[in-house]
Amino acid sequence: MSGGRSRSSAVASLTILLCVGAAAVLAAARPTPGASRATAANGTCQSRVEPFGYKCEEHTVTTADGYILSLQRIPGGRGGSGQSPGGKIPVLLQHGLLMDGVTWLVNSPSESLGYILADGGYDVWIANSRGTVYSRGHTTLSSTDPAYWDWSWDELAGEDLPAVVQYVYAQSGQQRVHYVGHSLGTLIAFAALSEGQQVGMLRSAALLSPIAYLDEVSSPLARAAADVFLGEALYWLGLNEFDPTGETVHKLVTDVCLQPGINCYNLMSVFTGDNCCLDNSSVQVFLAHEPQASATKNMVHLAQMIRRGTIAKYDYGNAADNTKHYGQATPPAYDVSAIPDDFPLFLSYGGRDSLSDVQDVDHLIHDALKSHDGDKLTVQYLDDYAHADFVMAGNAKERVYAPLMAFFKLQEK
Repeated sequence: MSGGRSRSSAVASLTILLCVGAAAVLAAARPTPGASRATAANGTCQSRVEPFGYKCEEHTVTTADGYILSLQRIPGGRGGSGQSPGGKIPVLLQHGLLMDGVTWLVNSPSESLGYILADGGYDVWIANSRGTVYSRGHTTLSSTDPAYWDWSWDELAGEDLPAVVQYVYAQSGQQRVHYVGHSLGTLIAFAALSEGQQVGMLRSAALLSPIAYLDEVSSPLARAAADVFLGEALYWLGLNEFDPTGETVHKLVTDVCLQPGINCYNLMSVFTGDNCCLDNSSVQVFLAHEPQASATKNMVHLAQMIRRGTIAKYDYGNAADNTKHYGQATPPAYDVSAIPDDFPLFLSYGGRDSLSDVQDVDHLIHDALKSHDGDKLTVQYLDDYAHADFVMAGNAKERVYAPLMAFFKLQEK
């Protein structure tokens, strides 16, 4: 096989890795690049919350390294019930990779966690990581500057999460915060908690499709892409920002989806696992807001985890650069076992999840968290759930969110 063909194949695999989970549900039929952002241009409160009868506030918080992040607050239930957040316990919702806060609002108010928590009497805050459509501001940089995209999930854990938690804690009258993360939103929580960040401001963490280890990822597409998604991928793509809605990537995905015998909906299942319970009525909402951009460096970091079976800081690829950043030749590991044993954790994972693989979660539970206090660790296993079911399934309210909220109540006594 020629070098050019190998490179083309590698980029195709890479594109599948990045886009299938977020965009390839209907990739062949998705809007033209930019149309999805035009649909969501009015902001999350105006487009997804207020039309359903909920009050919604738009907030911003600036990180220590200058990124200006968007936050939405739903202070009360539908129809004006309990609109004052005074005295309510805050819950912070953190989305996963190539998504934004709309993750928690894709389905109807009776099915989406953001609405359900508000109706349940919580002060709901929805985070949007740097680089997503409403979190592209910076105190000195433009999102067109390569330096703007010089980050990985290390910075999401070390900069974004602390800034947002501190802000929510302060805005809610120093009420300790329940945290809910999905996918990448769980990884940054594990990293932050392992370094002792914000433990005193958090009441608990509920982690859906938890990711700490990725070495047993069962998705063949993810593994194939990880094999090529190394430093040279930066050169192949010529991108610091990876924007799944950009013309180059959109064309690649569309071309893949037009291949004979390829069904992009099924391709999502091949990548994420066979989701049992997705509601097709939410697809247009999904496509109106997702997928979101990320840093190419972030994707390289995740590929390092798949290849090496480690949870560690970004590897710059040589001893000199690592020493410059970390004071040592190899990147420091995150010690998940350092999370305080009495910190309340709720983990929910699925038997069909190809990304948060059962073996990896078992490694997390029985190794990294083996000394965790038994009455502070709640584990839920759903045999028929895959990666997207935890945030998009029509029956997640009964199967995931009700047990999650019961766990919250136990931590509030």
